Amino acid sequence: MVEKLRFAIVGCGVIGPLHAEAITSLPDAELVAVADVDQEKAQKLAEKYHVKAYSSFQDMFAAEKLDVINICTPSGMHGEHACAAMRAGYHTIVEKPMEITRERLDEMLQVQRETGRKLAVISQHRFDEGTATVHRLLQEGEFGRLVLGNAAIPWWRSQKYYDSGAWRGTWALDGGGVLMNQSIHSIDVLQWLMGPVKSIYAYTDTLVHSMETEDVAAAVLRFANGAVGTISATTGAYPGATTRIEIFGDKGSAIIENDQLEYIHLARDDAEEIGAYGGGAATKKGAAGKAAGAADPAAIQSNTHAMQIADMIRAIKEDGTPLVDGSAARHPVEIILGIYESARTQKEVILS
Repeated sequence: MVEKLRFAIVGCGVIGPLHAEAITSLPDAELVAVADVDQEKAQKLAEKYHVKAYSSFQDMFAAEKLDVINICTPSGMHGEHACAAMRAGYHTIVEKPMEITRERLDEMLQVQRETGRKLAVISQHRFDEGTATVHRLLQEGEFGRLVLGNAAIPWWRSQKYYDSGAWRGTWALDGGGVLMNQSIHSIDVLQWLMGPVKSIYAYTDTLVHSMETEDVAAAVLRFANGAVGTISATTGAYPGATTRIEIFGDKGSAIIENDQLEYIHLARDDAEEIGAYGGGAATKKGAAGKAAGAADPAAIQSNTHAMQIADMIRAIKEDGTPLVDGSAARHPVEIILGIYESARTQKEVILS
């Protein structure tokens, strides 16, 4: 019989139900409780999965025997709730972003070290088959020297979306706009594939929505390996278009669209040398499918969340490290904070 780890969720809004679906799909995980300050949301989710509902996570921690806490609260509360969970003795999975300030990132990492608990941060697209394939080939050197890496996130969010929660589009609780909320997954995948970002020059603005933070951004990147790249993102692209990550090297290229590996071409597979003016048509590797989260955040599928939660279970049982631990999850936040600083100062920002 498989020994099940006992999970609980803090935060039952848009993303909490996705975590519940992912947890309950795993044979060695059991959802036992949920908590939200909005008792109605907590009760609705609890009833669907036949678990206990709490209006206070402190009460839930005191009453339940738990192993892992999934934090699904607004971004600016992640540090507070994750640190409380780890100090209470629980392994912790945090929705993206890990946190929205460097000080809180530091605190979370310090508490993780002090308590010895496992800390994982959701970046489920590292678990997509196409992304994992490209990463493996990059690690094997099959792309040669990397020269260019781009991420484009042309999404749509209505004003109603931002008005649906007082925390959305605020610096205090959302930590930013299209970059910190919608684009962080693509930014994480880009830097995971291309390597660390060394410097940034960027522009941001709010052109479509009524909110504090940005709904459009563009940044030019210099990676530590010498390659250059771009990030372009908006929630003002009606009705939401293809999310695209492009990786180019002198021995291979790959394009990931809407989480599918749409194109890959490696020099090792060529029967003859490519001509002076390049090759022909792209080699298709898959179908892009729907734009998913580009238009509707609730449309995101739970299977890769389940894969990441399963990775956390593996790390706990083997006393290993989750693929996306706190140290790894800090990198995309640092890039986004660097973009904000560059846009504010109109200067190039060097990341340490």
